[in-house]
Order: sequence, then structure tokens, then C-alpha cells
Amino acid sequence: MARRIRAREVLRLRSVNGLSQNAIARTAHVSKHGVQDVLEAARERGVSWEDVEGMSEEAAYALLFPGRGDAGPVHADPDWARVHRELARTGVTLKLLHAEYADGCAEAGAPSMSYDRFCKRYRQYTVSRNVVSRVGHKAGRNMEVDWSGPTMRLVDPATGEVRKVYLFVACLPFSRYSYVEPTLDMKQDTWLLCHVHAFSFLGGATPCIVPDNLRTGVTAHPRAGEPVLNAAYEELAAHYGSAVIPARVRRPRDKPSAENEVWAAATYVIAALRDEVFTDMAALRAAVARRVAEHNDAPFAKREGSRREVFEEVERPLLRPLPAEPFEVCEWVYGRKVQANCHVAYARNYYSVSHLLVGSTVDLRVTEGKVEVFSGGERVATHPRFPSYARNRYSTRGSDMPEGRAWSDWDAPRIRAWASRVGPSCSELVDRVFACYEFDEQGFNAALAVLRLSRRYTPARLERACGMALATGKRSPRYRDVEPVLRSGQDRAPAGEASGDCGYVRGAGFYGEG
Repeated sequence: MARRIRAREVLRLRSVNGLSQNAIARTAHVSKHGVQDVLEAARERGVSWEDVEGMSEEAAYALLFPGRGDAGPVHADPDWARVHRELARTGVTLKLLHAEYADGCAEAGAPSMSYDRFCKRYRQYTVSRNVVSRVGHKAGRNMEVDWSGPTMRLVDPATGEVRKVYLFVACLPFSRYSYVEPTLDMKQDTWLLCHVHAFSFLGGATPCIVPDNLRTGVTAHPRAGEPVLNAAYEELAAHYGSAVIPARVRRPRDKPSAENEVWAAATYVIAALRDEVFTDMAALRAAVARRVAEHNDAPFAKREGSRREVFEEVERPLLRPLPAEPFEVCEWVYGRKVQANCHVAYARNYYSVSHLLVGSTVDLRVTEGKVEVFSGGERVATHPRFPSYARNRYSTRGSDMPEGRAWSDWDAPRIRAWASRVGPSCSELVDRVFACYEFDEQGFNAALAVLRLSRRYTPARLERACGMALATGKRSPRYRDVEPVLRSGQDRAPAGEASGDCGYVRGAGFYGEG
């Protein structure tokens, strides 16, 4: 049985997120033809997102497509060899050939494929026959991207260390208008940021991005089947309403403009700056930007005008407007468990989540300025991100904490009762831990870490170790103050020989021979 279209999700992405049909197809993992079917059915039946918001996927599909069977229409294929030959003739376009094909199907009483599918099937024909498509570049449609093979150098003036500098190249095939950015690495975050800067440089976005099959963008590109994109790269494309169409493996002619511009970058940028020594990345960026501007302003050798003139007159008006906020490069962290204190850990800091999710696993989307928590694909919490140097800090929302004596695996009275059974020193230590936090839940992990030492050592030893940790004068002793005392056996020493600071004391045997 064919998998049904996620009609409810398509309407949500269209109405709430305002995504294009291409972006919806990628996000909902639905074919573009399926997205078009859903939107047309919704218009014909007067169905909106508000009508299906409370429905299940099955009910929404039944509302839009009542009685639809599993089998779809079968479209007759045209003579693709003839289509390919006809395209070589002056003035013949795929639009004209599709119209002639549709008329022929109508006369024969057979269903015809849409223009979008017609173009896709022609591309498949050219790929399968290993022939070059005769469809020319469309203005403002594609942006081809790649890394330059030749590199530059950056010298540290203090140590003399030489660092390799890579060049990111983006090109619009129609005008050959180019953007080049020097970087210190070719990691995924750098790759994504370069795309953001390229779109900002162009002042708009293109419907298609054509990269090579590098790992920072494409996870897999099998001979049979669709390419699998990196999740972050796919998210960036969706943010700008673009589709990523990787070039075929070892087929540079799928993005010849970028391949040529990589060579041009080496000629106009690297060769022209070969005698200059750069010690500052900002100065290197400025020098590269000047050379790229000269390259874009240089007149064409075999046609009138320059790259900049063609871009400004023809392509810039056709670019899609940029979103209100640029894409934020993010890191996804999967399968983090919500702890008993209603917090989830990231980079040694803690961010609160609803107490209803305690014990479950959530996913984190981390950007430069915030941490978002997702459960089942839905965002359940957002927190400002602590700086990289921060440790053991808590970002807690009061609404996430349970009210009253709501059930949980652990609560403060239960932990205090456990500590009181161990002894007064242990009880005092746990009270000091809770006194350090605004919410008791924030101290669960620290208190339980100390109490669980009673499973490895006797309660009497833990009580003596807690007393020795309190004697150090620390405001709130923790596991790191108690566990070394037990492990080294200092709690077993006679009272008069115990060290007041609970430090390690090496005996004479440590320094003896053998």
C-alpha cells in the first residue's frame, strides 16, 4: 500500500510557517507533486489549517481526498530522445514541448504528467543516458557552491606559525556573479556560515543550491536513490526557502560555473595576492573582497557587460527576499535524559524542563545564544545559553517545577530523611547543599551523589567523612570533598591524627624503595 500524504502537516507548514512548496516537500518528506495536490484540494474544498488543526492525519486526509484509492494515475512517457533533439533547435523550450505533449495526451484520452514532473523526468533521462541537458541556466534560480582547491596562508606575527586558509566560492551561473570568503577550516559550522554570508552578499536567496558531495553538506549520495542531506544543511536551506540539489558524484559539469569560478578565484585572488604576507584575518578578508569586486566588475571576454551589470539588471530582482533573521548555525544533541531535578544537562550547565518529562529523553537544539529543548518533535523549553566558560549553572523556570507534593522519584523531604538516617553531619551537609539553590530540585543531584556513597561504604563511615568535610570550613561541601576521604581511609584514622583539611597524606611507605 502506498504511503499516504501527510496532508495535515502540509497545511500546517503552509499556514503557520509560510513555507514554499519546495520547502514543505523537504520538511514533511513529501513529493512536490503531493504538496501541490494537498494545496489544490484544500482550495477546492475551502479547507484551511484551522479546520484540520484538531484532527488526526488520517481524518485530515479523508477530508481532503474522500474515497481516494491507493493507486495513482499512470502517465504516458513522451519520446525523450525526440524531446532531447527538439531542445537543440532555436526557440524550443521544455514548456513548449510539455504543452505539445499534454495536447497529444488529451487527444488520446490519456492522463498527462504535470510540467514539473515532465522536467524532472527529462533530467532523469539525461542522467541515465549520460548526455548533457540542453536546458540553459535560468536567471536567479541556482547558486553553485564549492571549496577552492588552492589555498592561502596566514602567518602568526608572534610565533611565525603558518596557518592554511581555505576559500569558499559561491557563484550564480547565469551572471557568473561570484562571492569568495576565506576561512581557517572547512568544518560544518563554517560551511553553513559561508552560505549565510553569501546570501547576505547577494541580497537575496535562490530556489536551488548546488553543492559538491562533501560530508559537511551531503551525508550520502547513492547511485540509485535520492541523496541524503546533512540535517543542519537541510535546515539552512529550509530557512531560506531553497532546495539543495547536490551534483552527481564525480560529475563536475553538473556545476560548471562553480568549477570555473574556483579556477578564477585561484587566478584573481590567490595569484594576485601571492607576494603579500597576511598576519590578520580581517586584513586578508578585506584584500580578498577587493579582488572579488574587481573580478565581478571586469568586462566579459565574449559578451557585453560584466558580471555585476548582468547581476544587477537581471538576477537581483529575481532573487527571493531574505528572511527577517539570518539562519543561526546550531548543534543538535539527541537523547538527553531529563534528570530527577527537572533539568537537562548541556556543557556542564543545566536547563529546566517540565516536571512531566522527568525520566524521558529529549533533543537539544543549541545555537550561539540559546538552548531549545524538543520532545517528540515539539519545542518544550527555550533558555538563554550560558557562556562557554560557565560551569554548574542552572537556568530554571518556576513553571517547570512541580507544585506542592506532586509525585516524583525523589523530593527534598525524602532526601533529607535519608540524610538524617545516616547522621547529623550528613543531614547538615545536605541542608547546606539545598541552601545554595533557589529551587530544591536543583540540589537533587548534588545531595544524592553524597548519599549514594552509603551503598559503597557504611553509613557510619559516611557520617564521619561528612563531619570531616564540614570541618574544612567550606560553605557547601559536595561529593568531591567527601569521596576522597572515604577512598583514602582518612575517616578510619584516630581522631587526633585526622587532618583538618581532609587532604591526601602520603605515608613513609610511599617514598620507600620498591
